[in-house]
Amino acid sequence: MHDNKEILTISQVAKYLQISEVTTYRLVQEAKLPAFKIGRSWRIKREDILAFIEKQKSGERL
Repeated sequence: MHDNKEILTISQVAKYLQISEVTTYRLVQEAKLPAFKIGRSWRIKREDILAFIEKQKSGERL
């Protein structure tokens, strides 16, 4: 994720985290992964993904 894309789709986040899109949607719906909607599509800021990863590394459970 060293490109300039600061806002990612559910599909892009799932691919980056190497999890399914269903799991990504679940994390968003449960507010464990901050996201916002544009129209009918969810978007996630790259910095929120990185913060999510850091929380997981420090032992926070899904």
